[in-house]
Amino acid sequence: MITIIDYKSGNLRSISNGFKKINCDVEITNDVEKISDASHLVLPGVGAFGSAMNNIEPFKDVIYEHINDDKPFLGICLGQQLLMSKSQESKDIKGLNIFKGSTDYLPVDLKIPHMGWNKLKVIQKNPILEDIDGKYFYFIHSYHVVPEDNSVISATTDYGIEIVASLHENNIFSTQFHPEKSGKYGLKILKNFIKI
Repeated sequence: MITIIDYKSGNLRSISNGFKKINCDVEITNDVEKISDASHLVLPGVGAFGSAMNNIEPFKDVIYEHINDDKPFLGICLGQQLLMSKSQESKDIKGLNIFKGSTDYLPVDLKIPHMGWNKLKVIQKNPILEDIDGKYFYFIHSYHVVPEDNSVISATTDYGIEIVASLHENNIFSTQFHPEKSGKYGLKILKNFIKI
């Protein structure tokens, strides 16, 4: 079962519909027991880092347990940013610290938010990005992740600067773009995720 965490900070229906389009059983829930039983866990997200981290507090332990049990985990958009240690948006609030590093403002000389279709450049092997290099995906964000360890970066995109588009380490996957809003190649990423 694909389980989407309902922590009041995500475009839950959109990502749920994405999985349904590929004929996948999916559940949106805030029930910790159901989340703990998930084979694949998805953390979406839209909004501010600080309020999202406050909302996610009841689910932190089960997220860590899922990851420690080596089960597939996918963070999307703000869901990727929350995986970092901290954010410039909410300086007094700690992130999930699954990846060491920060979520930083996009440079002020860029058009913010970054919104629209951008080409993906796959730079490291990542099972969910198989046969995806050079395809276009839909982005909408004002912050970007800056990991301390570049080896976890699996894809980037060019927006005047190089933006980290995807992270991967072991069973942990994340995207800054929205695969569920990115047409057939976005759905391919979801298909690749459920195969893991």
